[in-house]
Amino acid sequence: MARRWLWAALAVAGSVLLASCAAGANPETGGPDAAGFWMGLWQGLILPVTFVISLFTDNVNIYEVENTGNWYDFGYVLGLMLVFSGTGAGAGTRR
Repeated sequence: MARRWLWAALAVAGSVLLASCAAGANPETGGPDAAGFWMGLWQGLILPVTFVISLFTDNVNIYEVENTGNWYDFGYVLGLMLVFSGTGAGAGTRR
C-alpha cells in the first residue's frame, strides 16, 4: 500500500514539475526571432502536458506564434516524434 502512495506522489510531483515548464508566449522577448529550433524541440516534447493545461487556461498555448519559421517547425515536429514514437521493443518479437 505504501508503494502505491509513493508512485502516486511521484506522479503528482512529476506532473507539477512538467506543468511549470509549459509553453506560452514570452512577453519579454520581442520580434520574430523569439522562438527557434531549440524552443520548438522543447515545446514539442512537453506538448502532452501543455495541451492539458491549455484546456483549462487561456494564457498557455501549444504552439509559439512568434517563431523563426522552418527551424522552429522542424524542432517542434522532432519533439513530437520523440514523445509519441514507440520504443521499438515490439518489432523484435515473434508471433
